[in-house]
Amino acid sequence: MYIPEIYKNENPEQIRAFIKANSFGIFITNKDGVSLATHIPLEYAQKESGTEILHAHISKANEQCAHIIDGGEVLCIFNGPHSYVSSSWYDFEEVPTWNYIAVHVRGKLTILDQEGLWSSVKTLMQTYEDKQENPVRMENLSEETLRQMNGIIGFEVAISSIEAAYKLSQNRDDKNHTAVVHQLKNTGCPQEIAIAEEMEKLRGNKK
Repeated sequence: MYIPEIYKNENPEQIRAFIKANSFGIFITNKDGVSLATHIPLEYAQKESGTEILHAHISKANEQCAHIIDGGEVLCIFNGPHSYVSSSWYDFEEVPTWNYIAVHVRGKLTILDQEGLWSSVKTLMQTYEDKQENPVRMENLSEETLRQMNGIIGFEVAISSIEAAYKLSQNRDDKNHTAVVHQLKNTGCPQEIAIAEEMEKLRGNKK
């Protein structure tokens, strides 16, 4: 991913937190010159050995299953809030731009056995079901429902590199930075407000 130096984020803790909070990512593979992508939850975890991984599953009916091979190189993309930034908000002439947060993760794929698949799906469910009023527990599901597990293939990605772009008007002085934040918040759009809050957070941390 092309990231000008000013927009690079190299804070491991912040980046991992972002991946966890925006785990519905894009899983991309390439085989024999053909690229395929699937939008799926890609859950971050760390093994006892310290190896960082993403674990996930896709339907066996998905054509991308042909790309699921041990040792295969994959790319996973995580997107955060983003917004158009009008240059009319500045006190000088400039072209418009776009503010955003995005993280690219690369790694090697390993197919999970049945036990690993069960553990991966159970962890995924617990992560999101624990927030529910009446959480569903995998171990309480009927055999009939659990047979749906036969229709999916699980895998994990051993992370080899992470690139994080936080393009948040770092190249603007305080006056114009504040003007952009103000305009974004005034839209009332949740996504644009989220970008404004990230801008404030980043600028505040650097003061």
